[in-house]
Amino acid sequence: MPIEDLLTVISSALTDMKGKDIVQLDVRGLSNVTDYMVIATGTSNRHVKSLADEVSFKAKQNGVLPLGIEGEMSGDWVLSDLGDVVVHVMQAEAREFYDLERLWNPALKQDLSSAVEPRE
Repeated sequence: MPIEDLLTVISSALTDMKGKDIVQLDVRGLSNVTDYMVIATGTSNRHVKSLADEVSFKAKQNGVLPLGIEGEMSGDWVLSDLGDVVVHVMQAEAREFYDLERLWNPALKQDLSSAVEPRE
């Protein structure tokens, strides 16, 4: 399945299940693991699990088998690895704490090597 179609399937699944603040990050060239990350917020443990389950279900319906799913037991943060796309479904507190959007935003990365003087 073309990656653009997979992103549409994921976004539709999250939207249909009332996921909040859905963001797609293009991490090509920044990550050796995946090309895109999709991040969404769920309102409770059960909602986070339901969102992640729906993403996996819709991906499977479209011929994409998840390579791995992590965090289903806790429900604070469930990661679904779909190969070219990794989906993070998180509760608001976890999303705010880990702030993946800022972490993976190349515009915010700074080279601090010139700000630190080498030890002698």
